[in-house]
Amino acid sequence: MKKIILLIISLVLTSCSKKEPSQENSRQENSLHAHARELRNKNITDSAFYYYTLAKDEYIKNNDSLRAGQCLVNMAIIETKKGDFYGSIETSIEANKFLSNIKDSIVSRDLAASYNNMGIAYYYMYNYDEAIKCYKDAIRYSINNKTKYTYYNNLAVSLLKENDSRQALEYLKHAILIKDSIEYARALNNLAKAKFMEDKSYNPLNEFYKALEIRQNNKDTEGLNSSYSTLSEYFKNKDKSKAFFYARKMFQTAIILKNPEDKLQALNKLIEMEPKNFSEYFKVYQILNDSLIISRNRAKNQFAYFRYGIEKEKAENLALKADAIEKENYILQQYFLLVGLIIAIIIIIIWYRRRQIRLKQEKELEVKNTELKMSKKVHDVVANGIYQVMTKIENQEHFDKDEALDELEFVYEKSRDISYEKINSKEEIAFEQKISELIGSFKNDIVNTYIAGNNKNIWIGLSSPAKEELYQIIRELLVNMKKHSQADRVVFKFEKINNSIEIQYTDNGIGISGDIIRKNGLTNTGSRIENLNGKIIFDTTTEKGLRITLSIPTS
Repeated sequence: MKKIILLIISLVLTSCSKKEPSQENSRQENSLHAHARELRNKNITDSAFYYYTLAKDEYIKNNDSLRAGQCLVNMAIIETKKGDFYGSIETSIEANKFLSNIKDSIVSRDLAASYNNMGIAYYYMYNYDEAIKCYKDAIRYSINNKTKYTYYNNLAVSLLKENDSRQALEYLKHAILIKDSIEYARALNNLAKAKFMEDKSYNPLNEFYKALEIRQNNKDTEGLNSSYSTLSEYFKNKDKSKAFFYARKMFQTAIILKNPEDKLQALNKLIEMEPKNFSEYFKVYQILNDSLIISRNRAKNQFAYFRYGIEKEKAENLALKADAIEKENYILQQYFLLVGLIIAIIIIIIWYRRRQIRLKQEKELEVKNTELKMSKKVHDVVANGIYQVMTKIENQEHFDKDEALDELEFVYEKSRDISYEKINSKEEIAFEQKISELIGSFKNDIVNTYIAGNNKNIWIGLSSPAKEELYQIIRELLVNMKKHSQADRVVFKFEKINNSIEIQYTDNGIGISGDIIRKNGLTNTGSRIENLNGKIIFDTTTEKGLRITLSIPTS
């Protein structure tokens, strides 16, 4: 009987082979798939399985679910044929996942073949309930009458194993309609068996013999073995000699077919029917059974090895790709690092050059400021000092030569200090006295000078450099008054308001024009006030004199 199941596998395999959708499907099959089918047709099933696996992975990579599912169906059928039933069921389930979501006649055909294969695998494992479920699914998806009749037959055989002859008869009534003579003989043989199981008074021999004759005429050796098994089983309790005869015929045919399954079934019958040769038959039975177990395990291991080898190869390829990507990323990182370094160097060079330019500009500005400072000092110390001496000489009736020489000596010392940038931190006389003497030195017969508020307390908090600057400011005002104002009365008023010293200069001269203000002396005055963070206000009204207000912070 199991040989008949193998025949069914061959029929299903042939169906998938002849109607594989190379023309029916718009997608072109890959070369691995074509080579796998060629090997399978030559019955080189191990290599075929390997190439189906490669083809399936290629289809998955290209998102071709239909052809990936087809490869898996063929792989599952090969596993069933080799006896790896558990592996076959797993592969069929995987195939169904690829095929079940595609609405297509080709897909329905392939799904039917997949469920039929699962039914055969369950049948071989004596799990007839699951086999029946799978055969029903195969019938549901089948769109071809020939294969559907085959599935009816398979379903009926499993129902007979469950002793459900009544339901088996219903399916066999459909199976018997097949036109193919070999499949018709199979259906006829099973129909007679079901009728006999349903009614023990029924004589099935005519149908058994008719099926046998059809198989003999078609030289259907595998079908003949099924008939021999059926007849041996029928005569077992009716005619021992005939039962033994057909059991022997079954064993001999199984040897010709090299079918270990049928050999074991035949030996099992011979052991039961000829007890005197029990030990001889049992010894052969054990050898065959062990060989079959080894063969099936080898097939399982081989298929597992194919899967493992391919997965390992894929993993190695992925690892190589990962290494290549890592190296590429490393090179890219080095490239970006180099580019970043070049950019950083360029930025540093630009920054350095700009810094050099800035430092050069600052140095030039410093030189200019120094020159300006020196110019101001020369103006303040030398020019104004000499002018002050000249004023004293001019205003005094009795010229004191020694005093004039002392004054000039002082101017000389100051001018020498300028060249050495000396700062005289010692104040020989009080600052308020210096201010009084400075203002008083410009008094003569024509010009009267007046001072208000110049006392010691007013100058508390003002630093020595600020005092020096303020001294020069007052002297510049007096020099400009002497040169330009034509005044005969000059008043200086000193007052401390909060943290500021306010100085008010007033004369009754002709005032001062904007042009005079822009001249060097008063320009320096404004610059000095600015250095002291102070303020200067010119109130210029021609013919009404001049009023200048200075405000200088003390801290």
